[in-house]
Amino acid sequence: MNILGINAYHGDSSACLARDGKLVAAVEEERFKRIKHWAGFPGESIRYCLKAGGISIRDVDCVAVNRNPRANFWRKALFAFLKRPGWNGVRDRLKNASRFHDVREALAQTLGVPSEGIRSRIHYVEHHRAHLASAFFVSGFSSAALLSVDGFGDFVSTMWGSGEDSTLAVKGQVYFPHSLGLFYSALTQYLGFPHYGDEYKVMGLASYGRPSYLSEMRKIVRLKHGGRFQLDLDYFLHHAEGVSMAWENGAPVVEKVYSDRLAGLLGPARVPGEPLSSRHEDLAASVQTMYEEAFFHVLDFVYEQTWNARLCLAGGCAMNGVANGKILDRTRFKNIYVQAAAGDAGGAIGAAYTVWNQLHGRPRSFVMDHAYWGPEYGKEINEELRIKNEELKRSGCEIEEISDSKALLQKTAGRIAGGKVVGWFQGRMELGARALGNRSILCDPRRADMKNVLNARIKHRESFRPFAPSILRERTAEWFERDGDVAFMSQVYSIRPEKRARIPAVTHVDGSGRLQTVARAQNSLYYDLILEFEKLTGVPILLNTSFNENEPIVCSPREAVECFLRNRMDVLVMGSYFIQKEACPEE
Repeated sequence: MNILGINAYHGDSSACLARDGKLVAAVEEERFKRIKHWAGFPGESIRYCLKAGGISIRDVDCVAVNRNPRANFWRKALFAFLKRPGWNGVRDRLKNASRFHDVREALAQTLGVPSEGIRSRIHYVEHHRAHLASAFFVSGFSSAALLSVDGFGDFVSTMWGSGEDSTLAVKGQVYFPHSLGLFYSALTQYLGFPHYGDEYKVMGLASYGRPSYLSEMRKIVRLKHGGRFQLDLDYFLHHAEGVSMAWENGAPVVEKVYSDRLAGLLGPARVPGEPLSSRHEDLAASVQTMYEEAFFHVLDFVYEQTWNARLCLAGGCAMNGVANGKILDRTRFKNIYVQAAAGDAGGAIGAAYTVWNQLHGRPRSFVMDHAYWGPEYGKEINEELRIKNEELKRSGCEIEEISDSKALLQKTAGRIAGGKVVGWFQGRMELGARALGNRSILCDPRRADMKNVLNARIKHRESFRPFAPSILRERTAEWFERDGDVAFMSQVYSIRPEKRARIPAVTHVDGSGRLQTVARAQNSLYYDLILEFEKLTGVPILLNTSFNENEPIVCSPREAVECFLRNRMDVLVMGSYFIQKEACPEE
């Protein structure tokens, strides 16, 4: 059975293909459209998934969409009647609902086939059920407690339950307008970060401050019995105006979520671009601390509802690696699984596996232990280097093909150890927000100046944001205060105090690191590169950041070469080709 999963008409639009319970391909539309968090119908992603599976849309048995406009219908209707939200929000919701009912027609237009030729049965899966399924059904846990937290979807912001074998049972939920995701988004906007998906910036900034505004935050978010919480809606607009999201031009844009009363409680909002002060740092720390209080309040109740020490976590808030990294210390859970695309992009996978496991009752046979489900390129690399040959030479580049992989790894590790910035383009592209060793920029974590080098030469991003360490899985306990599999950079752990001075480029101001553990079974080439670096330096860690420059992570050889040429990266390793800018100045 071929199942096509879709996240459509929402941020991080995506698609996946599962065949007889095994994932074949999964990708986000932003990688093709080249617009971050691209929203709309994932046409290019669908084309890729079908191509990767060697099938056409006529071979697809089921299409699974991670939204169900009919879910919680009466709650939505009652809320609309009582609150009468602003026209913008109502208009967008109506437009969104109509689009979901036209999925078959959208598929036909995208693929250039008549709609009557698409015989696939279309299933609409409630948003948070898809989130829960996206974590549990691919986790490898035979049973687990489940939690999904985000802004909201299908009128729910938080959902928890339990999973066992091929079934998933919902045990509780928190409805819109009360939402930890919208709390974090509102305060992110208030702190002067206006773009969709900017919450991670507040998480990074929080480590610089003290939670001195926590008492004020507790007035905004109130914890309730039974794992629930409420927002003081006087500080918000979303319940009155609706959450208006536009994506006609591709990039999702969310209008202002917080009300002017927030400034009365916390002081004036930061204007985007305004220099950051210690007050802003303290506010960020207070936001993160309040989120954690509420998050662990929910988790404690989820444990009491399930009495299962295994936890599967999903939803946009599952991207909060700082909070995730504290779960084992602050709750009774012993094992955690956070899928690589924990946010809305992963909802396509959750919808597909809901159909396969839950609706069709098929036994689970697949574990998602790596994130490499996107496009892979072979002869296209040769063709792109042929096209760009003269431009590369004019830029002072030397191109060498090294067919022996060990020699390629040794040379690359040597350049990294020598302080060079290396673009690393190999194999299938990662699914999710993190580069995990196939579309990465790699550097020496021992160099204290490397963070500034990357920001000045390539990334051009806020200086307070940390860079991540990739570490050999079996060496994790030697360098971090907690051991465990963190293959998807989903947790932040403290680096051992005696090790921090050795890897300053990946040690955040609070001594932590958002690590990726790398096992040979998951990515043998990347594992062996880190191993070669360890042989040279004694450090089993590389600084790993996404291969991009204020754009989605590069997908194709063309995007990799263009990114390499327009910034001051030193080396590009693409397949078996080693490309070095000989004229690139030393820092």
